[in-house]
Amino acid sequence: MIRAKIAVLLCTYNGEKHLGEQLESIAQQQHESIDIYVSDDGSTDNTLTLLERYKTSWNKGSFTVRLGPQKGFASNFLSLVCDEKIEADFFAYCDQDDIWERDKLSRAVSALAPIENAIATLYCSRTKIVTETGEMTGKLSCLFTRKPSFQNALVQSLAGGNTMLFNRQTKQLISKVGIHEIVSHDWWTYMLVTGVGGKVIYDTHPTVRYRQHENNEIGANTSWTANLSRVLSLINGRFKKWNEVNLRALKTAKPLFTCENQKTLEQFERLREANLYQRFRLAKNARLYRQSHIGNIALMGATILKKL
Repeated sequence: MIRAKIAVLLCTYNGEKHLGEQLESIAQQQHESIDIYVSDDGSTDNTLTLLERYKTSWNKGSFTVRLGPQKGFASNFLSLVCDEKIEADFFAYCDQDDIWERDKLSRAVSALAPIENAIATLYCSRTKIVTETGEMTGKLSCLFTRKPSFQNALVQSLAGGNTMLFNRQTKQLISKVGIHEIVSHDWWTYMLVTGVGGKVIYDTHPTVRYRQHENNEIGANTSWTANLSRVLSLINGRFKKWNEVNLRALKTAKPLFTCENQKTLEQFERLREANLYQRFRLAKNARLYRQSHIGNIALMGATILKKL
């Protein structure tokens, strides 16, 4: 087993119902050296009491609990990533209500460890979908087969943050860009790593049990209603608003990107405001794509309707 210190970045908010099961799954990890850093965004239930109980019994490393910025989940995660006092060899995002497979961390570390440390790296994977009570549904998150890239990252997040592990170089990259308003921390991480020409490993083997809450079917990304919702978001204006948020933040990161990806970003920005003929030309030159056939059809529709 590879010896490496992992910092688990856990964000909580009124999560007492399932937090214990998540923490137990981290305690059962095959990997031994794990520090946990919790940023709680103002819980009013028994979340903090539960965390204190686990803190006293944690034997895999340190266990730190602090108050979060209370500006939403994305800002909460970024507050942990950008904290210079949090040091480790690798860093893992952690939601409060999932269940990690025992080999989640060891599998991710084995994938990233052979890669040169000077390169920003990111590991992510598929998930198993479970019911709110943790029962298996037999469903997996969507299988993506196209290569991870900045051209994909600009228009689609590749995987959930709950599956992600990244190295020091990626943490330094996120910290250097700083805390901005973003749509989600996982999508942001994917954009930054690919933007600078880093390495992204997408594992088709599921490493996390994603808890499917009532009325949250879209989050699983497996049902036809979830897929339809994502297609509609590309043409009903929601996707355009997300892009506006991301592009404002990407202005700070742009100087760090490769020349090719800076050009792609500029083409994407011009594409959103150009006339129809120019939109088609710029879309072709930018080579933007989503991971599914129906997603690319919707992307084309959004381009035609000026909804990017």
